[in-house]
Amino acid sequence: MNVKQWTEPFQQKKITLKDVKGKDKKRAKDAKGTIKRLWSYFGKEKRMLIIVIFMVLLSTVFSLLGPYLVGRGIDKYISGGMSKGLGLLIGTLAFVYILLALATFLQNYWMVGIGQNIVYKLRQQLFEQFHRLPISYYDKRKQGDLMSRVTNDIDNVNSTLNQSVIQIFSSVLTLCGTIVVMLMLSPLLTVVTMIVVPLLFIGTKWITNRTGPLYKLQQKDLGEMNGFVDETFNGQKIVRLFSQEARFAEDFRNHNEALQQSGFWAQAISGLIPKVMNTLNFLSFALIALFGGWLAVKGTITVGVIVIFIEYARQFTRPLNDLANQFNVVLSAVAGAERVFQVLDEQPEDLKEDEGKELKKTNGHFAFNNVGFAYDERSILKDINFEVLPGQTVAFVGHTGAGKTTIANLIARFYDYDSGSIKLDGIELNSIRRTSLRQHMAIVLQDTFLFKGSIRENIRYGKLDATNEEVIAASKQANAHNFISSLPNGYDTMLDQSGSGISQGQKQLLAIARAFLKEPEILILDEATSNIDTITEMHIQQALKELMRNRTSFVIAHRLNTVEEADQIIVLEHGQIIEQGTHAQLISQKGKYASLYV
Repeated sequence: MNVKQWTEPFQQKKITLKDVKGKDKKRAKDAKGTIKRLWSYFGKEKRMLIIVIFMVLLSTVFSLLGPYLVGRGIDKYISGGMSKGLGLLIGTLAFVYILLALATFLQNYWMVGIGQNIVYKLRQQLFEQFHRLPISYYDKRKQGDLMSRVTNDIDNVNSTLNQSVIQIFSSVLTLCGTIVVMLMLSPLLTVVTMIVVPLLFIGTKWITNRTGPLYKLQQKDLGEMNGFVDETFNGQKIVRLFSQEARFAEDFRNHNEALQQSGFWAQAISGLIPKVMNTLNFLSFALIALFGGWLAVKGTITVGVIVIFIEYARQFTRPLNDLANQFNVVLSAVAGAERVFQVLDEQPEDLKEDEGKELKKTNGHFAFNNVGFAYDERSILKDINFEVLPGQTVAFVGHTGAGKTTIANLIARFYDYDSGSIKLDGIELNSIRRTSLRQHMAIVLQDTFLFKGSIRENIRYGKLDATNEEVIAASKQANAHNFISSLPNGYDTMLDQSGSGISQGQKQLLAIARAFLKEPEILILDEATSNIDTITEMHIQQALKELMRNRTSFVIAHRLNTVEEADQIIVLEHGQIIEQGTHAQLISQKGKYASLYV
């Protein structure tokens, strides 16, 4: 693949290396804030962090002491022709390097513990935040991208905390210690060694200015690809049904190519750092050998000092190399951390949720007064007015997109209305705590969701402290007991998230049994029988009728024969109520409902 092919995606996205450099100031500001925020997570780990830093200090001292002893040994024992004491020096060197290995092991061991604790907190906060965010947040984002933040982005942070933080501490201390000892031995040779430093910083700055935004782009492309893959897997039947395999393969190829090339540029440019460092290392060794030999001939320094300097020059450039490499790792982690903090900074569903009213009991008396609701500045509901008396059943009918499910979402406070008023037993609905409201409510959705676990656990999700007898009783009410009993393991049959092994209708029956078990005062049925065959529907309608008895119920159905006995039928069109009454009243009016019923 030629250079033009590699750069084409960036040209399509209007991203070039020049553009990347131009974005650096903003990126550096974001990176600084993110790093500072990550550092705040070390607050509860101060004691262990101090111990780790002490271990780093010890390992730095031991790493500097080894070359120094070797150089002095060359001057005193080898160049001086003395053998007495050489064995003690060798033993001392062995002891120093054993202590170095031990200190290095302990600092890594304890730092991994600190890193895991911080990542644990991040994951926990992120997961809890997901449950505080409004439903609208998920409506606007792909599931795969959100999962990528919990997995890939957190893993990047984890790798940095486990490796980079300790490496940065060690490198900084080694640099400081090396410079001090080198100045003590020979200030002139130290200056010669430092000649490569400005070249190093210039090269590193040029590289890191470009890798930061590229790592952020790489994480973004990875999240988008994960979202696309998740969407494709969930819609696999539709893909096959409409023979769209080739188109989805092409779309994936585009996502994959974008990730490939953003990753290529990020890794390729950051990979220049080791090459630059190696070149500067060779230059530094050559300068030390040249000037050190000249000083040794003049008698200014000894051969042992030259050996020490060569080793210290390696130790001096190695931390610089490590710092440069770790800087790239940190940039990648910062890109991931920014995506995590973006979620954590999202406004929760309601900042004043704890101040809401507690709903200890309810009669289920609803009153809608001039209710309006818009989604992304697009009006969905306008001037909705109706009243539901306790124990009544209200059915919403209308074409897809008329606003039926939106009303149900407002009742459950998945969304809050923008104008007007909804009152429950005379209390403004938006003033009631969501958790308190939903304790008195059960919802059976059109798309049944089952959790990984047994059938018994999935039904008991409606009431976690329910006994086995109560679970069985709810299943019988939902006409689910017979098919459950026919399974090899009965109520202990294990299901995965997709509920493989049972039919779609059977999944719906389990969801209805879950609602029976909760015994709510308010019931919402959103196409609850849409996935059930006609024979099963006949059996379950009687059960649903019993479930809705003395409960305020809201029914959404496309099949109008399921709502004939509703106390009130509301016909919606383009977010407005156009007809309202009983089945007989609406039929006699010969309006929209009557035309739909025919």
